[in-house]
Amino acid sequence: MASDRALSRPQYPPGMRQQVFQFFSRVLAQVQHPLLHYLSVHRPVQKLLRLGGTVPGSVTEKEEVQLTTVLCSKIQQDPELLAYILEGKKTVARKKACGEPDALPKDTASHRDKDCSQDGAPARPQRDGEPCGAQTLNNPLLTETEELDGGTAESNLITSLLGLCRSKKSRVALKAQENLLLLVSTASPAAATYLAQSSPCCRAIVWHLCQLYRSMPAFLDPADIATLEGISWRLPSAPSDEASFPGKEALAAFLGWFDYCDHLITEAHMVVADALAKAVAEKLFVETLQPQLLHVSEPSILTSTALLTAMLRQLRSPALLREAVTFLLGTDRQPEAPGDKPCALYAHLIGHCDHLSDEISIATLRLFEELLQKPDEGIIRSLVLRNLEGRPYVARGSPEPESYEDNLDLEEDPYFTDSFLDSGFQPRAKPHPVPATSYDGKTAVTEIVNSFLCLVPEEAKTSAFLEETGYDTYVHDAYGLFQECSSRVAPWGWPRTPIPLDLHEPERPFFEGHFLQVLFDRMSRILDQVIGDLMQRIQRVPQFPGKLLLVRKQLMGQAPGEQLDHQTLLQGVVVLEEFCKELAAIAFVKFPPNGPLQNVSPAPDGQI
Repeated sequence: MASDRALSRPQYPPGMRQQVFQFFSRVLAQVQHPLLHYLSVHRPVQKLLRLGGTVPGSVTEKEEVQLTTVLCSKIQQDPELLAYILEGKKTVARKKACGEPDALPKDTASHRDKDCSQDGAPARPQRDGEPCGAQTLNNPLLTETEELDGGTAESNLITSLLGLCRSKKSRVALKAQENLLLLVSTASPAAATYLAQSSPCCRAIVWHLCQLYRSMPAFLDPADIATLEGISWRLPSAPSDEASFPGKEALAAFLGWFDYCDHLITEAHMVVADALAKAVAEKLFVETLQPQLLHVSEPSILTSTALLTAMLRQLRSPALLREAVTFLLGTDRQPEAPGDKPCALYAHLIGHCDHLSDEISIATLRLFEELLQKPDEGIIRSLVLRNLEGRPYVARGSPEPESYEDNLDLEEDPYFTDSFLDSGFQPRAKPHPVPATSYDGKTAVTEIVNSFLCLVPEEAKTSAFLEETGYDTYVHDAYGLFQECSSRVAPWGWPRTPIPLDLHEPERPFFEGHFLQVLFDRMSRILDQVIGDLMQRIQRVPQFPGKLLLVRKQLMGQAPGEQLDHQTLLQGVVVLEEFCKELAAIAFVKFPPNGPLQNVSPAPDGQI
């Protein structure tokens, strides 16, 4: 073996190195008796691994990945082998500096023989307390070469796999990624601890992730980022049928490797998963993304927000999701107050939801929308529930409101001004009636639905002219969405009915929280700018009903898109009507099954 290695080092004769890799791969794969515990076997294997991966695009990549496949398969059968394969000169030197013995632990004594004892096999790191190797890996005195390479200057199985993962040959890279995934999913707690604390595994993986992030253009269009939704680590190349844009391949490579990191965290032993998730949070989220999210440059904010949204959309692992939630929302779960100062990033994101730039506002709202889709109770609690617990929004001892029908007086509505009523615009009819199903005998669904439907006056509605019966056109989709949300929160054990009020508890001022506050502020401005303005402006639009109906047909693709006067106003009226119908449908489907939904069938797959 030694002579083979000597011949393969200078690659003489040509092709000798490939032959050596193939020889070791075949021998280790075919021999049934465990050999890798022996010093005379695993030490040459370590040196052979150091021969590979020295040059990107090496001619021996195929043979190297075959050898790593055999080694990972052997480690899967016996996870205790991992420490032997990862042992190297620096690890031994670190152990000697820490005063660790050079004897194998007792739990592997059965694998030793005289040959191994005489040669003095290297020991695995101490399990008690923090390993010396972990301290050395965090040592700021690492050489410049180590820092530039993620602190992994010495080659071993981990660094060989990571090098092969970056191969330009897609099959080699994929096989190396599968081997690394197999390695970190080992069930041995001792091996997992070794990987997490005494090997450069987590830091090297995250270092490559950050390098891919930095290789992307500084500014990317959020629309371009959205086109690469669904990139997988198994197929990380950008789809050829999508439009090309600068940085497309770099973006696809980053999202593919992020998906791989997420998959590693999902499949890895809990110790490795937590260590890798924390490394991603520290190096990518905090040190790389946060400065861009807090930047004053609008393109920087826009790009980083859109990238973070894309990452959240791909994220599946619970450990990494917890780190992402802590990064975005902080750790405080106490009820908020108007004068509170949330963590810096959360405060900035809330401010970005109502930014002067509409693009930044929309991008940030999409980020929160993606966050709310995640199956994590802490997200809902942090953004909404912590401010609603105890029901402080209900006034103690307040009388029940009068019937909703008694309050449908248009003269008392601030949007229905005297000039509007005097102009001849009068409601033709009340909204379509809905079943008067009540919730605990208190709030009728009719009142809630009609409160949304009455926001737009009848003269500004056009759906009835196209045989659209009203809000019920959205009920089916709303019901499917409600069912999806219900199944997502079912494991959290929430009560199905409101908790009775404690009349003896002192009443405290209600604050909906910073997140709901910014949403309500935006919605209130929509009503002011569209409805308050609408009442005055439609009086000055000649042939308003006909033009409004034409614009609705244009938006539905039923009429040619000719330009009209007051086009923006007319489109806004149509969109507002549909928005109110959606809100009414969502309110309608939230009532118990024995109410209005008892005859509604589930939404078909794919229509949610």
